[in-house]
Amino acid sequence: MVKVSYKQTEVQPKKRLGQNFLLDANIVEKIADAANLHDGDAVVEIGPGFGALTRAISKRLSSFTAVELDKGLAAFIRAEFPTVSLIEQDFLTVSLMQLAQKNKLKVLGNIPYAITSPILFKLIDERDAVSSAVLMMQEEVAKRLSAAPRTKEYGILAVQLQAVAKVEYLFRVSKHVFKPKPDVDSAVVRLTLHSGDLGFDVAKFRTVVRTAFQMRRKTLENNLKARFYIDHSVFNFKRRAEELSIAEFIRLSSFLAPKSELSV
Repeated sequence: MVKVSYKQTEVQPKKRLGQNFLLDANIVEKIADAANLHDGDAVVEIGPGFGALTRAISKRLSSFTAVELDKGLAAFIRAEFPTVSLIEQDFLTVSLMQLAQKNKLKVLGNIPYAITSPILFKLIDERDAVSSAVLMMQEEVAKRLSAAPRTKEYGILAVQLQAVAKVEYLFRVSKHVFKPKPDVDSAVVRLTLHSGDLGFDVAKFRTVVRTAFQMRRKTLENNLKARFYIDHSVFNFKRRAEELSIAEFIRLSSFLAPKSELSV
């Protein structure tokens, strides 16, 4: 049974919380540097754990917020970093808008693999409260987020995220610099969120994208025709979803009419 100890605090990593603690100080500094932090920034760290990234952020900021669900680790962070405002809560239930009272948030974290997608969609949904995010995640997911059209990685996540943010794949992180060691490598991604009116219906856009990619090898027409009216005079529905750029998906979602308003 793997246990991780630091400064008289010992925890047994909880698989359900996706706890893998980063050990490489150089990687931690690179993550903090990538966030381009300045004193006065409103910063939120997701899952500080034993405070590796927390310490790097503290070198750059006098105060910031960290969100930690694990009670033992929350107690450690409170004792070790008294200037950090700690929220002992599931990040997915935290109101980012409430935290962004004066400035938009910069979000950082080594996020659990199991809830990567929910965290990303939370950032999308609350993008008016967030300026940027520097996140470490499973390398495969990082590649999917930053993928280009006509590649095998390009899919729902890439389209939905790139429509609302600039996505940058920054660098790979070996699985050997974590304890316990995960099964796969990680990577760090930087998101710069677009704010304000995006010029399209985000909820409808999501539905169109999910439906268009339902069966990757099928054409847009075959995937969409059950839920939307198809008008060949305005778009080439013989193409596949993986061929469309973000701009084309936005245009497609803007004129597609659902067969039932309840289906969107």
